[in-house]
Amino acid sequence: MNTRKIISYVHPAGWLFIGVLALATAVLSLLGWPWFFLGAVLTAWCVYFFRDPDRVTPVRPGLIISPADGRVVAVQTVKPDPGTGLSDTPRVRVSIFLNVFDVHVNRSPADGVVVYAVYHAGKFLNASLDKASEDNERMALALKLYGDHPCAGKLVGVVQIAGLIARRIVCTAMLGHELKAGERYGLIRFGSRCDVYLPEGVQPLVAVGQRMIAGETVIADCFSSEEARRGEVR
Repeated sequence: MNTRKIISYVHPAGWLFIGVLALATAVLSLLGWPWFFLGAVLTAWCVYFFRDPDRVTPVRPGLIISPADGRVVAVQTVKPDPGTGLSDTPRVRVSIFLNVFDVHVNRSPADGVVVYAVYHAGKFLNASLDKASEDNERMALALKLYGDHPCAGKLVGVVQIAGLIARRIVCTAMLGHELKAGERYGLIRFGSRCDVYLPEGVQPLVAVGQRMIAGETVIADCFSSEEARRGEVR
């Protein structure tokens, strides 16, 4: 992998951390090889954490794509938190938990215009808990679907949620921005959660426990009349 590819493979938000750890490693090397080894491992892990690989996004109209890597920890029909910018009509929420080894770059779940973008201060509870959706520090977006999507005009909500270790949410999307499905729009540092609120009446094609790949895994098909899926560990 050449230098240009390495630079593009790492999210820009990570270079400051990588630089600080690399400098610390150089200083620690003066204390002996065990300290140098520790610093080198931490620097390598930081590069790994901030990796930002390309993804192949399905582009057929009607699909809702996972905005995050991680494991589905909840699929629930709920009234959206008022802080999401959505109405209080119940809809399916798919919650994806990201551990520290997952790619933390977030991607748009569908083609849409950002009609709501608000940061909410909050707690730093374990992001895998249900109450993290309403209590934790988070950044909420509502996208109005457009084009030839069967749910054009309806809203999809996507919420970046901080966790126990995560203390910084990065979001580059602002009101009026047009996002394409699979397009990068932010990241959460060091373990977190991402909630997706599907359009009203749309059922998920994923089950609790499944692994998601941001920008690639289809979590719902608005053309489908299939009931919500269930899964078993086998």
